[in-house]
Amino acid sequence: LAFTRVIDDPGEGQVLLRQTACGLNFLDTYQRSGAYPMALPAVAGNEAAGVVEQVGPGVTSLAVGDRVAYAGGDPGSYASHRIFPADRVVKVPDNISDEVAAASMLKGMTTEYLLMRCAPLKSGHYALMYAAAGGVGLFAGQWAKAMGVRMIGVAGGAEKCALAKANGYHEVIDRNSENIAERVREITGGRGVSVVFDSIGKATFETTLACLSP
Repeated sequence: LAFTRVIDDPGEGQVLLRQTACGLNFLDTYQRSGAYPMALPAVAGNEAAGVVEQVGPGVTSLAVGDRVAYAGGDPGSYASHRIFPADRVVKVPDNISDEVAAASMLKGMTTEYLLMRCAPLKSGHYALMYAAAGGVGLFAGQWAKAMGVRMIGVAGGAEKCALAKANGYHEVIDRNSENIAERVREITGGRGVSVVFDSIGKATFETTLACLSP
């Protein structure tokens, strides 16, 4: 369901966007189900790509016609148009489609934070990533390979393991049929990994500790 075009003009530091594609994330489902309450009425959606249709006063970094994308801020990506802070959008390169840009922002920024700022990973390090065939996981495999990090993935089932392996993982462990901690020790020559990115938590906590180097 697309909402109709807004009438307001963008204010100071804002742009009016015509949104052409939106990303879908678990966050959206939490908000839509009421698990994360939102003040109603509200437009859902947390990332999108589109075109700048109008710039507000003080905006110098963007121009009408620029292709842009964003993630975060107030929900509203499920609308055809919206007003949004100019400093929260980035320009989309010509070789990236609107659909790819809209689907990549939240997961890509999450991956950047984990691999570049959350832990000091360097070339040659071993690391472990749960949910390796998920959205963030597929980004992380490619990103880690480009950094020279030997990222070990954990996924469920042969199909997901193959997908993760095709996206840059050094090795992939099938959690349905393999002992994760034992396989990590085998792969790393008994040393364990420098970092574990554990997106599950309670059920995997002891296994995660067993995978880490002292």
